[in-house]
Amino acid sequence: MPSDHREPSPSPMAEPEPPALPAALLDPWPVIVAGAVLWALATIAAFTVPALESWRPIAIAGLGTGVVGTSIFLWQRTAARRGARGAQTGLEPRGQ
Repeated sequence: MPSDHREPSPSPMAEPEPPALPAALLDPWPVIVAGAVLWALATIAAFTVPALESWRPIAIAGLGTGVVGTSIFLWQRTAARRGARGAQTGLEPRGQ
């Protein structure tokens, strides 16, 4: 007669928690400032160096895209701070 021997099921182990990112990688402002400075330099070059005249529309578009993107980021962060339901999460570094 076969015995009703069952092997013990492995206990479910919790997934390890990934380490937190350093605060320097969570701060978006260095990237925003670097992008703005680079687009500003490209725009200045496009309007001062005659050989770079063809860069003008692209440089203006880059500046405009940066302004729009930064505005949306600030708008979402403000909404997240006030607790709006549709706001993104994780826009603030931990501990703030």
